[in-house]
Amino acid sequence: MKSRSIIVKGTEVSITSRHEQDYISLTDMVKRFGDESILYNWLRNRNTIEFLGIWEQLYNPVFKPLEFERFRNQAGLNRFSLSPKKWIEATGAIGIYAKSGRTGGTYAHKDIAFEFGSWLSPEFKLYLIKEFQRLKDEESRTMALEWNFQRTLAKVNYKIHTDAIRDRLVPPRITRQQAGTIYATEADLLNVALFGITAA
Repeated sequence: MKSRSIIVKGTEVSITSRHEQDYISLTDMVKRFGDESILYNWLRNRNTIEFLGIWEQLYNPVFKPLEFERFRNQAGLNRFSLSPKKWIEATGAIGIYAKSGRTGGTYAHKDIAFEFGSWLSPEFKLYLIKEFQRLKDEESRTMALEWNFQRTLAKVNYKIHTDAIRDRLVPPRITRQQAGTIYATEADLLNVALFGITAA
């Protein structure tokens, strides 16, 4: 599980990868605004429950819609309370998860985290999106550099291998024309092995 962080309006917010998706720490997001009770108040809200339920129905094939309906019907009542753990266990939700340990807290899929950011403050949400996008752009540039490096390395290795084939595998007692044919055939085999196509 890869963890990174961004700074949003002076607050460090952790981002982790889960199921090849980005999850943002809601626990970190509330630090600027107070304590984690803010998160629990957001979860009590009927609009929040509806948003979470619709998100789960779109992306989670094992989501339990009957439990969702029960929560939606109770949302807004004075006696209603909901924790991330209770939501996850009752509905089989995947959009939010609780993580224990040193980097623990409540994390949510980026779609849900942005929605939570709106509830905290429209300004905070916009800065959150801006910083998140900056991180993704930086990661894309890094991946492009790695890909270019791998491509260059493959080219260098290709030259080393084809030269080695020409110098070591081609018998010394053949004509120049035969050597060119054998070399081309060996090079094409190597091309297919490395790149999936022949030089031709």
